[in-house]
Amino acid sequence: MKNHKFLLYVLGSFLCLPLSAQWRMNPTPNDTLQSVRVLKNGNVVLSIYAPKAHEVQVGGDVVPWGKKLDVVKSDEGVWSVTIPGVKDGVYRYHFLVDGVKVFDPKSPEAGETTALMTVGNSGDEFYAMKNVPHGAMSERYYYSKSLKTTRRLHVWTPAGYEKGSENLPVLYLIHGGGDTDNSWPTVGCAGNILDNLLAEGKMKPMIVVMPNGSIPTANLMDEVPLFSDDLMNDIIPFIESNYRVLTDKDHRALSGLSMGGMETLEAGLNHYKQFGYLWVLSSGWFADDTKMYAEKGAYLKKIAADFNQTVRSLNFTQGGPEDIAYKNCKAMLKLFDEAGIKYQYSEAPGGHTWYTWRNDLYNLAQQLFK
Repeated sequence: MKNHKFLLYVLGSFLCLPLSAQWRMNPTPNDTLQSVRVLKNGNVVLSIYAPKAHEVQVGGDVVPWGKKLDVVKSDEGVWSVTIPGVKDGVYRYHFLVDGVKVFDPKSPEAGETTALMTVGNSGDEFYAMKNVPHGAMSERYYYSKSLKTTRRLHVWTPAGYEKGSENLPVLYLIHGGGDTDNSWPTVGCAGNILDNLLAEGKMKPMIVVMPNGSIPTANLMDEVPLFSDDLMNDIIPFIESNYRVLTDKDHRALSGLSMGGMETLEAGLNHYKQFGYLWVLSSGWFADDTKMYAEKGAYLKKIAADFNQTVRSLNFTQGGPEDIAYKNCKAMLKLFDEAGIKYQYSEAPGGHTWYTWRNDLYNLAQQLFK
């Protein structure tokens, strides 16, 4: 990214990149670790996976005042402590790993305990905060019958929406693996990008819904069909019941990056009659999964003719050959070619990073619903 101005996104102990569905990681005890367990006797067990640590302690108001509790390390590298007799309520807690204060990396809020650093921002960038009318970025909660839990999403509504009466089209915009619905509004700069485009007359007024595509599962890929069910059965009905939106396919778009691209493919291909626009960013089915390729290839051929008549635009974008999804996407597109499904493809330098995906949003938002 030499000679470009960009944002660095620091997430916990990870460097620059969020976790991605395109990575294949060796399993560890951390994958299924429950960091907080409330026992029937009222005790609470806190755990953290830190196999290379020499000492771990716990702090916060969940720890009895003036007491130092023993934190024990297992052979698998999991440190645990039992806090006795915790009364009903809400508590703060943290770990001290070799003297460094660490917030629970398994907490649902862990992905939002981040630092954002702006580098080389002159204020003229398409993602910068500018003196233009600003829309509202709202946090909304809904109950997912599919997942049997309450979940959160973010919704951007354009400036003036509250006083208007017009029904608007909707873009459902998904983050990548390891992130949450808070990623596009923060490091993705979605609000600023959309505000600026609308003020410059470069995009149609629309509502942009940023759902939480991450679902705790033992196998990362298991969350893809689960999210598709949540999107179709719970998220879309929630939005259409609570916002002034157009509900036909030609005014409904779906896009996602990396793992979110997998989820876009899952929902978009299985429910293609419900979407007019599908944008897949930096994603592709694993090229070495012969069983999946055979099944997907057969399905694409089955739906090809109807798909081409129904979906107005199918787009694939990548961050150049340095994008870690590059080979997977290229291999996957051969299945679309063999099936005769029409699509557009583009790439630009930037790799598998938010530098690429901010540009993707800037470009796709200008092409929707026209």
